Amino acid sequence: MTSLSTVAETPAAELDQAVADLVDGARTWSELPLSARRTLLARTHATIDSAAAQWAEAAIVAKNTPRGPLEGEEWMSGPYATLSGFGAILGTLDKLLADKSPLDGITSGTAPGGRTTFRMLPSNLAEFNLFNGFTADLWLEPGISAQQARAQAGLGAIRAGENGGVGLVLGAGNISAIGPLDVLYELVAHNRACVLKNNPTFAGLTDAFTAAFAPLIEANLLRIVNGGAETGAYLTTHPGIEHVHITGSGATHDAIVWGGSDKSGDPVLDKPITSELGGVSPIIVVPGEWTEADLRYQAEHVATQRLHNGGHNCIAGQALILARDWDQREEFLTVLREVLDTLPARDPWYPGTEAKLAAAAESYPGAENHAGRVLIEVDATTSQDLLRTEYFGPVLGFTTLPGTGIEFLRAAVDFANTELDGTLGASLIVAPADRKKMGATFDEAIADLRYGTIGINVWSAIGFLLPAASWGAYPGNTLAEVGSGIGIVHNAHLVEGVERSVVTGPFRPFPRSVLAGELALSPKPGWFVTARSARETARQLTNYAAAPSWLKMPAIFAAAFRA
Repeated sequence: MTSLSTVAETPAAELDQAVADLVDGARTWSELPLSARRTLLARTHATIDSAAAQWAEAAIVAKNTPRGPLEGEEWMSGPYATLSGFGAILGTLDKLLADKSPLDGITSGTAPGGRTTFRMLPSNLAEFNLFNGFTADLWLEPGISAQQARAQAGLGAIRAGENGGVGLVLGAGNISAIGPLDVLYELVAHNRACVLKNNPTFAGLTDAFTAAFAPLIEANLLRIVNGGAETGAYLTTHPGIEHVHITGSGATHDAIVWGGSDKSGDPVLDKPITSELGGVSPIIVVPGEWTEADLRYQAEHVATQRLHNGGHNCIAGQALILARDWDQREEFLTVLREVLDTLPARDPWYPGTEAKLAAAAESYPGAENHAGRVLIEVDATTSQDLLRTEYFGPVLGFTTLPGTGIEFLRAAVDFANTELDGTLGASLIVAPADRKKMGATFDEAIADLRYGTIGINVWSAIGFLLPAASWGAYPGNTLAEVGSGIGIVHNAHLVEGVERSVVTGPFRPFPRSVLAGELALSPKPGWFVTARSARETARQLTNYAAAPSWLKMPAIFAAAFRA
Protein backbone atom coordinates (compact mmCIF):
# COMPACT_ATOMS: atom_id res chain seq x y z
CA MET A 1 0.00 0.00 0.00
CA THR A 2 1.30 3.44 -0.95
CA SER A 3 2.24 5.59 2.04
CA LEU A 4 0.54 8.97 1.72
CA SER A 5 3.66 10.65 3.09
CA THR A 6 5.71 9.29 0.16
CA VAL A 7 3.51 10.80 -2.58
CA ALA A 8 5.27 13.92 -3.82
CA GLU A 9 3.41 17.01 -4.97
CA THR A 10 3.53 17.68 -8.72
CA PRO A 11 5.51 20.86 -9.49
CA ALA A 12 3.43 23.86 -10.55
CA ALA A 13 5.26 24.19 -13.86
CA GLU A 14 4.36 20.61 -14.75
CA LEU A 15 0.72 21.24 -13.86
CA ASP A 16 0.68 24.42 -15.95
CA GLN A 17 2.05 22.51 -18.95
CA ALA A 18 -0.53 19.77 -18.47
CA VAL A 19 -3.39 22.28 -18.54
CA ALA A 20 -1.92 24.04 -21.59
CA ASP A 21 -1.67 20.73 -23.45
CA LEU A 22 -5.26 19.92 -22.56
CA VAL A 23 -6.50 23.28 -23.83
CA ASP A 24 -5.11 22.26 -27.21
CA GLY A 25 -6.62 18.79 -26.90
CA ALA A 26 -10.09 20.10 -26.06
CA ARG A 27 -9.96 22.37 -29.11
CA THR A 28 -8.95 19.46 -31.33
CA TRP A 29 -11.67 17.23 -29.86
CA SER A 30 -14.30 19.89 -30.64
CA GLU A 31 -13.23 19.78 -34.28
CA LEU A 32 -13.20 15.99 -34.60
CA PRO A 33 -16.06 14.34 -36.46
CA LEU A 34 -17.97 11.73 -34.49
CA SER A 35 -16.37 8.90 -36.45
CA ALA A 36 -12.87 10.04 -35.45
CA ARG A 37 -13.93 10.32 -31.82
CA ARG A 38 -15.22 6.78 -31.96
CA THR A 39 -11.96 5.55 -33.46
CA LEU A 40 -9.97 7.18 -30.68
CA LEU A 41 -12.17 5.70 -27.95
CA ALA A 42 -12.02 2.26 -29.60
CA ARG A 43 -8.20 2.45 -29.54
CA THR A 44 -8.40 3.34 -25.86
CA HIS A 45 -10.72 0.40 -25.22
CA ALA A 46 -8.03 -1.85 -26.70
CA THR A 47 -5.23 -0.39 -24.58
CA ILE A 48 -7.33 -0.76 -21.42
CA ASP A 49 -7.63 -4.44 -22.28
CA SER A 50 -3.86 -4.73 -22.77
CA ALA A 51 -3.22 -3.11 -19.40
CA ALA A 52 -5.98 -4.92 -17.50
CA ALA A 53 -3.76 -7.42 -15.64
CA GLN A 54 -1.24 -4.70 -14.74
CA TRP A 55 -4.10 -2.50 -13.52
CA ALA A 56 -5.72 -5.18 -11.36
CA GLU A 57 -2.39 -6.19 -9.82
CA ALA A 58 -1.49 -2.58 -9.02
CA ALA A 59 -4.84 -2.12 -7.26
CA ILE A 60 -4.36 -5.36 -5.31
CA VAL A 61 -0.97 -4.13 -4.11
CA ALA A 62 -2.28 -0.63 -3.34
CA LYS A 63 -4.98 -2.03 -1.06
CA ASN A 64 -3.10 -5.05 0.26
CA THR A 65 -6.06 -7.10 -0.93
CA PRO A 66 -5.86 -10.69 0.38
CA ARG A 67 -4.77 -13.12 -2.31
CA GLY A 68 -7.46 -15.47 -3.52
CA PRO A 69 -11.13 -14.85 -4.32
CA LEU A 70 -11.11 -11.23 -3.09
CA GLU A 71 -8.72 -10.32 -5.91
CA GLY A 72 -11.83 -10.45 -8.04
CA GLU A 73 -12.97 -7.18 -6.46
CA GLU A 74 -10.08 -5.36 -8.15
CA TRP A 75 -10.76 -6.89 -11.54
CA MET A 76 -14.48 -6.19 -11.31
CA SER A 77 -14.27 -2.63 -9.97
CA GLY A 78 -11.27 -1.67 -12.11
CA PRO A 79 -10.64 -2.88 -15.67
CA TYR A 80 -13.97 -4.71 -16.04
CA ALA A 81 -16.07 -1.68 -15.11
CA THR A 82 -13.98 0.59 -17.31
CA LEU A 83 -14.03 -1.70 -20.35
CA SER A 84 -17.80 -2.00 -19.97
CA GLY A 85 -18.14 1.78 -19.75
CA PHE A 86 -16.05 2.46 -22.85
CA GLY A 87 -17.80 -0.36 -24.72
CA ALA A 88 -21.24 1.06 -23.94
CA ILE A 89 -20.20 4.53 -25.10
CA LEU A 90 -18.90 3.03 -28.36
CA GLY A 91 -22.33 1.46 -28.85
CA THR A 92 -23.99 4.83 -28.32
CA LEU A 93 -21.69 6.50 -30.85
CA ASP A 94 -22.46 3.73 -33.34
CA LYS A 95 -26.16 4.58 -33.07
CA LEU A 96 -25.50 8.28 -33.56
CA LEU A 97 -23.32 7.56 -36.58
CA ALA A 98 -26.25 5.59 -38.02
CA ASP A 99 -28.52 8.63 -37.46
CA LYS A 100 -30.34 6.88 -34.63
CA SER A 101 -31.13 7.99 -31.11
CA PRO A 102 -28.91 6.49 -28.40
CA LEU A 103 -32.18 5.16 -26.97
CA ASP A 104 -33.08 3.38 -30.19
CA GLY A 105 -34.04 -0.21 -29.37
CA ILE A 106 -34.36 0.50 -25.64
CA THR A 107 -37.81 -0.34 -24.27
CA SER A 108 -39.62 2.42 -22.41
CA GLY A 109 -42.08 2.08 -19.56
CA THR A 110 -43.66 4.10 -16.78
CA ALA A 111 -43.25 4.49 -13.03
CA PRO A 112 -45.45 6.20 -10.41
CA GLY A 113 -45.56 9.98 -10.40
CA GLY A 114 -45.69 10.51 -14.17
CA ARG A 115 -42.19 9.12 -14.73
CA THR A 116 -40.86 7.54 -17.90
CA THR A 117 -38.45 4.62 -17.53
CA PHE A 118 -36.06 2.86 -19.91
CA ARG A 119 -35.07 -0.80 -19.50
CA MET A 120 -31.27 -0.63 -19.66
CA LEU A 121 -30.62 -4.22 -18.57
CA PRO A 122 -31.03 -6.51 -20.32
CA SER A 123 -30.87 -4.59 -23.58
CA ASN A 124 -29.98 -7.58 -25.75
CA LEU A 125 -29.92 -11.38 -25.72
CA ALA A 126 -26.31 -11.56 -24.54
CA GLU A 127 -27.08 -9.48 -21.45
CA PHE A 128 -30.20 -11.57 -20.83
CA ASN A 129 -27.98 -14.64 -20.61
CA LEU A 130 -25.10 -13.10 -18.68
CA PHE A 131 -27.25 -11.37 -16.08
CA ASN A 132 -30.26 -13.65 -16.06
CA GLY A 133 -32.81 -12.52 -13.51
CA PHE A 134 -31.37 -9.01 -13.19
CA THR A 135 -32.91 -5.84 -14.60
CA ALA A 136 -31.99 -2.15 -14.52
CA ASP A 137 -34.29 0.74 -15.30
CA LEU A 138 -33.35 4.37 -15.82
CA TRP A 139 -36.03 6.65 -14.33
CA LEU A 140 -36.45 10.13 -15.75
CA GLU A 141 -37.67 13.19 -13.90
CA PRO A 142 -41.49 13.49 -13.85
CA GLY A 143 -43.04 14.92 -16.99
CA ILE A 144 -40.45 13.83 -19.57
CA SER A 145 -41.99 11.63 -22.24
CA ALA A 146 -40.26 8.70 -23.91
CA GLN A 147 -40.50 10.48 -27.26
CA GLN A 148 -38.88 13.59 -25.81
CA ALA A 149 -36.10 11.57 -24.19
CA ARG A 150 -35.31 9.73 -27.42
CA ALA A 151 -35.17 12.98 -29.38
CA GLN A 152 -32.88 14.74 -26.89
CA ALA A 153 -30.47 11.92 -26.00
CA GLY A 154 -26.85 12.44 -26.93
CA LEU A 155 -25.59 15.25 -24.67
CA GLY A 156 -22.16 16.46 -25.82
CA ALA A 157 -21.91 13.87 -28.57
CA ILE A 158 -24.59 15.69 -30.58
CA ARG A 159 -23.35 19.22 -29.87
CA ALA A 160 -21.08 19.57 -32.87
CA GLY A 161 -18.20 21.98 -32.39
CA GLU A 162 -18.70 22.40 -28.64
CA ASN A 163 -15.50 22.99 -26.69
CA GLY A 164 -16.00 22.20 -23.01
CA GLY A 165 -12.51 23.32 -22.10
CA VAL A 166 -10.43 21.61 -19.44
CA GLY A 167 -11.87 19.90 -16.38
CA LEU A 168 -10.30 18.56 -13.22
CA VAL A 169 -11.30 15.12 -11.97
CA LEU A 170 -10.30 14.56 -8.36
CA GLY A 171 -10.20 10.78 -8.33
CA ALA A 172 -11.46 8.53 -5.57
CA GLY A 173 -9.03 6.53 -3.47
CA ASN A 174 -11.11 3.40 -2.94
CA ILE A 175 -12.36 2.08 -6.31
CA SER A 176 -9.94 2.32 -9.21
CA ALA A 177 -12.50 2.66 -12.04
CA ILE A 178 -14.13 5.77 -10.58
CA GLY A 179 -11.63 8.33 -11.86
CA PRO A 180 -11.30 6.85 -15.38
CA LEU A 181 -15.06 6.55 -15.82
CA ASP A 182 -15.51 10.14 -14.63
CA VAL A 183 -12.94 11.22 -17.24
CA LEU A 184 -14.86 9.33 -19.94
CA TYR A 185 -18.13 11.05 -19.03
CA GLU A 186 -16.50 14.47 -18.94
CA LEU A 187 -15.07 13.88 -22.40
CA VAL A 188 -18.12 12.42 -24.15
CA ALA A 189 -21.01 14.10 -22.32
CA HIS A 190 -19.38 17.51 -21.83
CA ASN A 191 -16.58 17.66 -24.42
CA ARG A 192 -13.94 18.36 -21.76
CA ALA A 193 -10.34 17.28 -21.71
CA CYS A 194 -9.30 16.39 -18.17
CA VAL A 195 -6.59 16.37 -15.58
CA LEU A 196 -7.09 13.24 -13.52
CA LYS A 197 -5.52 13.81 -10.13
CA ASN A 198 -5.07 10.43 -8.51
CA ASN A 199 -5.96 10.09 -4.88
CA PRO A 200 -2.66 9.41 -3.05
CA THR A 201 -3.80 5.85 -2.28
CA PHE A 202 -3.72 5.14 -6.01
CA ALA A 203 -0.39 6.75 -6.88
CA GLY A 204 0.90 3.24 -7.49
CA LEU A 205 -1.59 2.81 -10.35
CA THR A 206 -0.04 5.61 -12.42
CA ASP A 207 1.93 3.33 -14.73
CA ALA A 208 -1.09 1.10 -15.35
CA PHE A 209 -3.31 4.11 -16.02
CA THR A 210 -0.72 5.62 -18.36
CA ALA A 211 -0.64 2.42 -20.38
CA ALA A 212 -4.41 1.93 -20.31
CA PHE A 213 -5.24 5.46 -21.48
CA ALA A 214 -2.27 6.08 -23.77
CA PRO A 215 -4.38 7.12 -26.80
CA LEU A 216 -6.17 9.81 -24.77
CA ILE A 217 -2.89 11.04 -23.33
CA GLU A 218 -1.29 11.17 -26.78
CA ALA A 219 -4.28 13.16 -28.06
CA ASN A 220 -3.85 15.73 -25.25
CA LEU A 221 -7.24 14.80 -23.83
CA LEU A 222 -5.95 13.41 -20.54
CA ARG A 223 -3.14 14.10 -18.10
CA ILE A 224 -2.64 11.99 -14.97
CA VAL A 225 -0.98 13.65 -11.99
CA ASN A 226 -0.20 12.71 -8.41
CA GLY A 227 0.10 14.69 -5.22
CA GLY A 228 -1.74 15.66 -2.08
CA ALA A 229 -3.71 18.67 -0.94
CA GLU A 230 -1.21 21.15 -2.34
CA THR A 231 -1.51 19.78 -5.89
CA GLY A 232 -5.28 19.59 -5.59
CA ALA A 233 -5.57 23.16 -4.34
CA TYR A 234 -3.34 24.47 -7.13
CA LEU A 235 -5.47 22.78 -9.78
CA THR A 236 -8.88 23.76 -8.37
CA THR A 237 -7.86 27.42 -8.48
CA HIS A 238 -6.01 27.20 -11.81
CA PRO A 239 -7.39 29.73 -14.33
CA GLY A 240 -7.20 27.13 -17.10
CA ILE A 241 -9.50 24.70 -15.27
CA GLU A 242 -13.13 25.40 -16.11
CA HIS A 243 -14.89 22.66 -14.15
CA VAL A 244 -14.20 20.38 -11.18
CA HIS A 245 -15.59 16.94 -10.47
CA ILE A 246 -14.82 15.27 -7.15
CA THR A 247 -15.48 11.88 -5.63
CA GLY A 248 -14.80 12.09 -1.92
CA SER A 249 -16.21 13.40 1.32
CA GLY A 250 -18.52 16.29 2.04
CA ALA A 251 -15.77 17.88 4.14
CA THR A 252 -13.38 17.87 1.17
CA HIS A 253 -16.09 19.30 -1.08
CA ASP A 254 -16.77 22.12 1.39
CA ALA A 255 -13.06 22.86 1.74
CA ILE A 256 -12.84 23.30 -2.04
CA VAL A 257 -16.08 25.23 -2.50
CA TRP A 258 -16.27 27.26 0.72
CA GLY A 259 -12.74 27.15 2.06
CA GLY A 260 -13.98 25.23 5.10
CA SER A 261 -17.13 24.52 7.06
CA ASP A 262 -18.32 28.15 7.21
CA LYS A 263 -20.83 28.62 4.37
CA SER A 264 -22.15 32.04 5.39
CA GLY A 265 -20.37 33.96 2.65
CA ASP A 266 -19.83 33.43 -1.07
CA PRO A 267 -18.10 30.31 -2.39
CA VAL A 268 -14.36 30.63 -2.86
CA LEU A 269 -14.47 28.32 -5.87
CA ASP A 270 -15.05 30.37 -8.99
CA LYS A 271 -16.09 27.53 -11.34
CA PRO A 272 -18.79 24.87 -11.51
CA ILE A 273 -18.35 21.66 -9.54
CA THR A 274 -20.11 18.30 -9.64
CA SER A 275 -19.63 15.63 -7.04
CA GLU A 276 -20.26 12.15 -5.65
CA LEU A 277 -19.86 12.19 -1.88
CA GLY A 278 -21.29 9.04 -0.38
CA GLY A 279 -23.43 8.92 2.76
CA VAL A 280 -25.12 6.44 5.08
CA SER A 281 -26.82 3.90 2.83
CA PRO A 282 -29.80 1.89 4.10
CA ILE A 283 -30.49 -1.81 3.69
CA ILE A 284 -34.23 -2.28 4.17
CA VAL A 285 -35.35 -5.86 4.89
CA VAL A 286 -39.05 -6.46 4.29
CA PRO A 287 -40.20 -9.19 6.69
CA GLY A 288 -41.36 -12.51 5.31
CA GLU A 289 -41.32 -16.25 5.92
CA TRP A 290 -37.81 -17.31 4.94
CA THR A 291 -36.13 -20.69 4.83
CA GLU A 292 -32.80 -21.38 6.55
CA ALA A 293 -31.13 -21.09 3.14
CA ASP A 294 -32.82 -17.74 2.55
CA LEU A 295 -31.61 -16.45 5.92
CA ARG A 296 -28.04 -17.51 5.20
CA TYR A 297 -27.96 -16.15 1.66
CA GLN A 298 -29.40 -12.78 2.64
CA ALA A 299 -27.08 -12.54 5.66
CA GLU A 300 -24.16 -12.98 3.24
CA HIS A 301 -25.81 -10.37 1.02
CA VAL A 302 -25.98 -7.85 3.86
CA ALA A 303 -22.40 -8.61 4.92
CA THR A 304 -21.24 -8.03 1.34
CA GLN A 305 -22.92 -4.63 1.21
CA ARG A 306 -20.93 -3.55 4.26
CA LEU A 307 -17.63 -5.41 3.82
CA HIS A 308 -16.88 -5.40 0.10
CA ASN A 309 -13.54 -3.64 -0.44
CA GLY A 310 -12.92 -3.91 3.29
CA GLY A 311 -15.90 -1.67 3.98
CA HIS A 312 -14.32 1.29 2.20
CA ASN A 313 -17.14 2.13 -0.20
CA CYS A 314 -19.19 5.31 -0.44
CA ILE A 315 -22.17 3.12 -1.29
CA ALA A 316 -21.62 0.56 1.48
CA GLY A 317 -24.72 -0.40 3.41
CA GLN A 318 -24.39 1.02 6.92
CA ALA A 319 -27.93 1.19 8.33
CA LEU A 320 -29.77 -2.15 8.35
CA ILE A 321 -33.49 -1.49 8.88
CA LEU A 322 -35.49 -4.46 10.20
CA ALA A 323 -39.12 -4.97 11.17
CA ARG A 324 -39.61 -5.13 14.93
CA ASP A 325 -42.60 -7.41 14.37
CA TRP A 326 -40.75 -9.88 12.11
CA ASP A 327 -40.86 -13.32 13.72
CA GLN A 328 -37.48 -14.22 12.21
CA ARG A 329 -35.66 -11.00 13.09
CA GLU A 330 -33.49 -12.47 15.85
CA GLU A 331 -32.86 -15.61 13.82
CA PHE A 332 -31.65 -13.46 10.93
CA LEU A 333 -29.37 -11.43 13.19
CA THR A 334 -27.91 -14.64 14.62
CA VAL A 335 -27.03 -15.87 11.14
CA LEU A 336 -25.61 -12.46 10.23
CA ARG A 337 -23.35 -12.59 13.29
CA GLU A 338 -22.18 -16.07 12.24
CA VAL A 339 -21.29 -14.77 8.78
CA LEU A 340 -19.37 -11.83 10.24
CA ASP A 341 -17.50 -14.14 12.59
CA THR A 342 -16.47 -16.67 9.95
CA LEU A 343 -15.34 -14.44 7.08
CA PRO A 344 -11.57 -14.43 6.55
CA ALA A 345 -9.76 -11.67 8.39
CA ARG A 346 -9.12 -8.48 6.44
CA ASP A 347 -7.31 -5.50 7.90
CA PRO A 348 -8.75 -2.06 7.06
CA TRP A 349 -6.48 -0.44 4.48
CA TYR A 350 -7.98 2.99 3.78
CA PRO A 351 -6.21 5.90 5.53
CA GLY A 352 -8.13 7.24 8.51
CA THR A 353 -10.10 4.06 9.17
CA GLU A 354 -8.60 3.61 12.64
CA ALA A 355 -9.95 7.02 13.68
CA LYS A 356 -13.39 6.19 12.30
CA LEU A 357 -13.46 2.89 14.18
CA ALA A 358 -12.35 4.66 17.35
CA ALA A 359 -15.14 7.20 16.93
CA ALA A 360 -17.69 4.41 16.56
CA ALA A 361 -16.35 2.70 19.68
CA GLU A 362 -16.56 5.95 21.65
CA SER A 363 -20.14 6.62 20.52
CA TYR A 364 -21.23 3.02 21.10
CA PRO A 365 -19.28 1.38 23.94
CA GLY A 366 -21.63 -1.61 23.79
CA ALA A 367 -20.85 -2.36 20.13
CA GLU A 368 -20.30 -5.99 19.17
CA ASN A 369 -16.96 -6.98 17.64
CA HIS A 370 -17.09 -9.85 15.18
CA ALA A 371 -13.55 -10.66 14.02
CA GLY A 372 -12.85 -6.97 13.52
CA ARG A 373 -16.28 -6.16 12.10
CA VAL A 374 -18.39 -3.90 14.28
CA LEU A 375 -22.13 -4.48 14.71
CA ILE A 376 -24.16 -1.82 16.54
CA GLU A 377 -27.82 -1.73 17.54
CA VAL A 378 -29.22 1.80 17.42
CA ASP A 379 -32.47 3.29 18.64
CA ALA A 380 -34.48 4.64 15.72
CA THR A 381 -36.30 7.08 17.98
CA THR A 382 -33.25 9.09 19.02
CA SER A 383 -30.53 10.99 17.18
CA GLN A 384 -27.67 8.64 16.38
CA ASP A 385 -24.14 9.24 15.09
CA LEU A 386 -24.35 6.04 13.05
CA LEU A 387 -27.26 7.40 11.05
CA ARG A 388 -25.51 10.68 10.23
CA THR A 389 -21.82 9.71 10.00
CA GLU A 390 -20.37 7.70 7.12
CA TYR A 391 -17.82 5.46 8.86
CA PHE A 392 -16.28 4.24 5.58
CA GLY A 393 -15.12 1.05 7.27
CA PRO A 394 -16.38 -2.26 8.68
CA VAL A 395 -19.15 -0.77 10.85
CA LEU A 396 -22.74 -1.96 10.41
CA GLY A 397 -25.67 -0.64 12.43
CA PHE A 398 -29.12 -2.10 12.71
CA THR A 399 -32.38 -0.66 13.96
CA THR A 400 -36.01 -1.71 14.05
CA LEU A 401 -39.30 -0.12 13.06
CA PRO A 402 -42.82 -1.37 13.77
CA GLY A 403 -45.12 -3.07 11.31
CA THR A 404 -45.02 -5.65 8.56
CA GLY A 405 -45.68 -5.57 4.83
CA ILE A 406 -46.44 -2.22 3.26
CA GLU A 407 -46.87 -0.56 6.67
CA PHE A 408 -43.28 -1.40 7.55
CA LEU A 409 -41.95 -0.55 4.09
CA ARG A 410 -43.53 2.90 4.12
CA ALA A 411 -42.11 3.56 7.58
CA ALA A 412 -38.66 2.39 6.44
CA VAL A 413 -38.78 4.60 3.35
CA ASP A 414 -39.73 7.61 5.44
CA PHE A 415 -36.98 6.81 7.95
CA ALA A 416 -34.34 6.50 5.23
CA ASN A 417 -35.46 9.72 3.57
CA THR A 418 -35.49 11.79 6.74
CA GLU A 419 -33.04 10.28 9.22
CA LEU A 420 -30.07 9.04 7.19
CA ASP A 421 -27.31 11.18 5.75
CA GLY A 422 -27.08 11.24 1.96
CA THR A 423 -29.03 9.99 -1.04
CA LEU A 424 -26.51 8.05 -3.13
CA GLY A 425 -27.95 4.57 -2.89
CA ALA A 426 -30.43 2.39 -1.01
CA SER A 427 -30.93 -1.37 -1.05
CA LEU A 428 -34.03 -3.37 -0.27
CA ILE A 429 -34.51 -7.10 0.31
CA VAL A 430 -37.95 -8.60 -0.25
CA ALA A 431 -39.19 -12.09 -1.10
CA PRO A 432 -41.15 -12.27 -4.37
CA ALA A 433 -44.34 -13.42 -2.66
CA ASP A 434 -44.22 -10.52 -0.20
CA ARG A 435 -43.62 -8.04 -2.99
CA LYS A 436 -46.54 -9.48 -4.93
CA LYS A 437 -48.85 -9.05 -1.92
CA MET A 438 -48.07 -5.33 -1.82
CA GLY A 439 -48.92 -4.86 -5.50
CA ALA A 440 -48.85 -1.30 -6.78
CA THR A 441 -48.19 0.07 -3.29
CA PHE A 442 -44.70 -1.45 -3.46
CA ASP A 443 -43.91 0.50 -6.64
CA GLU A 444 -45.25 3.66 -5.02
CA ALA A 445 -42.99 3.14 -2.01
CA ILE A 446 -39.97 2.74 -4.30
CA ALA A 447 -40.91 5.97 -6.07
CA ASP A 448 -41.02 7.71 -2.68
CA LEU A 449 -37.50 6.47 -1.80
CA ARG A 450 -35.30 9.44 -2.66
CA TYR A 451 -31.99 7.86 -3.70
CA GLY A 452 -29.91 8.04 -6.86
CA THR A 453 -29.65 4.26 -7.21
CA ILE A 454 -32.03 1.76 -5.66
CA GLY A 455 -31.27 -1.95 -5.52
CA ILE A 456 -34.13 -4.41 -5.04
CA ASN A 457 -32.69 -7.79 -4.00
CA VAL A 458 -29.33 -6.55 -5.21
CA TRP A 459 -26.79 -4.22 -3.66
CA SER A 460 -27.34 -0.73 -5.07
CA ALA A 461 -23.59 -0.52 -5.78
CA ILE A 462 -24.11 -2.85 -8.73
CA GLY A 463 -25.60 0.14 -10.51
CA PHE A 464 -22.01 1.45 -10.63
CA LEU A 465 -21.02 -1.57 -12.73
CA LEU A 466 -23.84 -1.04 -15.25
CA PRO A 467 -22.67 1.64 -17.70
CA ALA A 468 -26.15 2.39 -19.05
CA ALA A 469 -27.39 3.18 -15.54
CA SER A 470 -26.81 6.55 -13.92
CA TRP A 471 -24.51 7.06 -10.96
CA GLY A 472 -24.89 9.93 -8.51
CA ALA A 473 -27.03 11.36 -5.75
CA TYR A 474 -30.76 11.93 -6.01
CA PRO A 475 -31.23 15.35 -7.65
CA GLY A 476 -31.89 18.50 -5.64
CA ASN A 477 -28.71 19.08 -3.63
CA THR A 478 -27.01 22.47 -3.54
CA LEU A 479 -23.48 23.71 -2.89
CA ALA A 480 -24.46 24.66 0.65
CA GLU A 481 -26.41 21.45 1.33
CA VAL A 482 -24.50 19.09 -0.91
CA GLY A 483 -25.47 15.77 0.71
CA SER A 484 -24.25 12.94 -1.51
CA GLY A 485 -23.33 15.30 -4.32
CA ILE A 486 -24.53 17.08 -7.42
CA GLY A 487 -24.84 15.64 -10.93
CA ILE A 488 -24.47 12.16 -12.43
CA VAL A 489 -21.92 10.15 -14.40
CA HIS A 490 -21.91 6.90 -16.45
CA ASN A 491 -25.33 7.18 -18.22
CA ALA A 492 -23.88 5.61 -21.36
CA HIS A 493 -26.91 6.41 -23.51
CA LEU A 494 -26.34 10.09 -22.71
CA VAL A 495 -29.91 10.71 -21.57
CA GLU A 496 -31.17 14.11 -20.41
CA GLY A 497 -33.30 14.57 -17.27
CA VAL A 498 -32.25 11.44 -15.36
CA GLU A 499 -33.63 11.11 -11.83
CA ARG A 500 -32.38 7.71 -10.68
CA SER A 501 -31.66 4.10 -11.57
CA VAL A 502 -33.49 1.08 -10.14
CA VAL A 503 -31.71 -2.29 -10.29
CA THR A 504 -33.53 -5.52 -9.47
CA GLY A 505 -32.13 -8.99 -8.84
CA PRO A 506 -33.39 -12.42 -7.81
CA PHE A 507 -34.17 -13.09 -4.14
CA ARG A 508 -32.56 -16.53 -4.35
CA PRO A 509 -29.65 -17.91 -6.38
CA PHE A 510 -30.07 -20.73 -8.89
CA PRO A 511 -31.26 -23.46 -8.51
CA ARG A 512 -33.30 -22.43 -5.45
CA SER A 513 -34.67 -19.50 -7.46
CA VAL A 514 -36.29 -21.75 -10.06
CA LEU A 515 -37.47 -24.28 -7.47
CA ALA A 516 -39.24 -21.42 -5.66
CA GLY A 517 -40.85 -20.09 -8.85
CA GLU A 518 -38.42 -17.29 -9.77
CA LEU A 519 -37.42 -17.13 -13.44
CA ALA A 520 -33.76 -16.49 -12.70
CA LEU A 521 -30.76 -18.68 -13.58
CA SER A 522 -28.00 -16.64 -11.90
CA PRO A 523 -25.88 -18.28 -9.19
CA LYS A 524 -24.49 -16.52 -6.13
CA PRO A 525 -23.09 -13.24 -7.54
CA GLY A 526 -19.34 -12.90 -7.95
CA TRP A 527 -19.30 -9.70 -5.91
CA PHE A 528 -20.40 -11.51 -2.73
CA VAL A 529 -17.58 -11.56 -0.18
CA THR A 530 -18.36 -15.27 0.22
CA ALA A 531 -18.11 -16.10 -3.52
CA ARG A 532 -15.38 -18.76 -3.82
CA SER A 533 -14.80 -18.23 -7.55
CA ALA A 534 -14.93 -14.42 -7.54
CA ARG A 535 -11.43 -13.97 -8.94
CA GLU A 536 -11.88 -16.23 -11.95
CA THR A 537 -15.41 -14.96 -12.64
CA ALA A 538 -14.18 -11.36 -12.67
CA ARG A 539 -11.25 -12.22 -14.94
CA GLN A 540 -13.55 -13.95 -17.41
CA LEU A 541 -16.01 -11.04 -17.36
CA THR A 542 -13.13 -8.64 -18.04
CA ASN A 543 -12.04 -10.78 -20.97
CA TYR A 544 -15.62 -10.70 -22.27
CA ALA A 545 -15.94 -6.92 -21.88
CA ALA A 546 -12.78 -6.47 -23.95
CA ALA A 547 -14.30 -8.29 -26.93
CA PRO A 548 -17.82 -9.66 -26.33
CA SER A 549 -18.42 -13.06 -27.87
CA TRP A 550 -20.87 -15.88 -27.30
CA LEU A 551 -17.86 -18.20 -27.35
CA LYS A 552 -16.59 -16.63 -24.11
CA MET A 553 -19.77 -17.23 -22.15
CA PRO A 554 -19.15 -20.89 -21.20
CA ALA A 555 -15.98 -19.90 -19.32
CA ILE A 556 -17.89 -17.18 -17.47
CA PHE A 557 -20.68 -19.57 -16.49
CA ALA A 558 -18.21 -22.28 -15.48
CA ALA A 559 -16.55 -19.89 -13.07
CA ALA A 560 -19.74 -18.23 -11.83
CA PHE A 561 -21.45 -21.49 -10.91
CA ARG A 562 -18.53 -22.43 -8.66
CA ALA A 563 -19.24 -19.41 -6.40
